[in-house]
Amino acid sequence: MTRASARHILVDSEEQCQQLKTEIAGGASFEDLAKQHSSCPSGQQGGALGEFGPGQMVKEFDTVVFNEAVGEVHGPVKTQFGFHLLEITARS
Repeated sequence: MTRASARHILVDSEEQCQQLKTEIAGGASFEDLAKQHSSCPSGQQGGALGEFGPGQMVKEFDTVVFNEAVGEVHGPVKTQFGFHLLEITARS
């Protein structure tokens, strides 16, 4: 079975998500921004979600994590929780 690990930043607005994505593209640390801005408890671990398989996260997450490029920041991804920036750190 496919496994992946990822980290994310959860915020309330698409605009804030885009702004953080721009900051990361400009060299800001994903982990630092997660600690400062993410409303998910994982923010304190730099947004790390650990390893998981298909179906363990919400559908919108699964679609990105199991289909998009590893090592790039994806988003904004809208879920019932808000807007996410997602970075797939590994997939096997």
